[in-house]
Amino acid sequence: MKVNTQTVNFNADSKLIDFLQNRLDKVETFYSKVISSDVYLKVENTSSKANKIAEIKINVPKDKFVVKKQCKSFEEAVDSACNSLERRLIKQKEKLRLQA
Repeated sequence: MKVNTQTVNFNADSKLIDFLQNRLDKVETFYSKVISSDVYLKVENTSSKANKIAEIKINVPKDKFVVKKQCKSFEEAVDSACNSLERRLIKQKEKLRLQA
């Protein structure tokens, strides 16, 4: 799957990009019709420790899913967002199966 990554207020290192790619490849095992995904990684300037935001948009035929998570680390935020996406894609797959 093609993953477009954009970072705001920082530069992502290659380990974070590799982690992101591997984690989104796992999401694709739940729903094979994923077209592409856009990932926005942001650092907010707040006093809170949970200032890292991961926003993931997944494009599937006739639909798109957006999940936004805020955590202490990007890895934790991406993992949490991917878990939510997996649940939503499984629901979408069930819905399509029931319609057929």
